Amino acid sequence: MEEINDDFADTDLTLVIGANDTVNSAAEDDPNSQIAGMPVLRVWNSKQVIVMKRTMAAGYAGVDNPVFLKDNTDMLLGDAKDTVEKLAAGVKEFYGK
Repeated sequence: MEEINDDFADTDLTLVIGANDTVNSAAEDDPNSQIAGMPVLRVWNSKQVIVMKRTMAAGYAGVDNPVFLKDNTDMLLGDAKDTVEKLAAGVKEFYGK
């Protein structure tokens, strides 16, 4: 995480697949959070974040994730495997490969 976190500020798009607690800004921003101090990927520093999850439910730690509500985050709800396959097919079709 230490190696990648500085790169997020220069990242146009971060695609988060099925993660919750490992990308939860409450670990750094909320000293009263149950996950305070936990190392996280700072995906929220990217220009745009797309999170793929089945639901908006809290993760394993049971903590809501404020990243899901940030202006630069879009949620793509559903089965991540199916969604990734559809995205890949769409990209291949668009680029003719």
